[in-house]
Amino acid sequence: MRVDYMTLQKTIAALTEGETDTISLMATISCEVHHSDDRFDWTGFYRVTAPDLLKIGPYQGGHGCLVIPFARGVCGAAARTGQVQLVPDVDAFPGHIACASSTRSELVLPVFDGSGTLIGVFDIDSNQPDAFTRQDADALAGILQDVFAR
Repeated sequence: MRVDYMTLQKTIAALTEGETDTISLMATISCEVHHSDDRFDWTGFYRVTAPDLLKIGPYQGGHGCLVIPFARGVCGAAARTGQVQLVPDVDAFPGHIACASSTRSELVLPVFDGSGTLIGVFDIDSNQPDAFTRQDADALAGILQDVFAR
């Protein structure tokens, strides 16, 4: 099953309308995105909880790493640079943190609030190599912006 981003966007918009609690929004997005596509094996947020530090937030899938410094891994790179990280082969990514040994590719998007402050990253792992596309990144970035930067 492949995600229909138009339907996913509409579903998330309807479910999150009027909600302002960040954790509730993260939980809803994690659930909806995770169940929208067979490529998505781990789907969730890491929240900025201190300077240069991410801690696990709402997610779907197996256990995730609890703490990730900005200086390490794909999630850290997204947080540190504020740029989407589209990684076709996690083994080729310098400093990759193997929270799950089954992960082969990863897509991580920085998440900003309405004032432009980084509040976390949205991480999707796949057990398939080269599972993600620029279309995935662009569509998910739009959903995240609609929900968190309003």
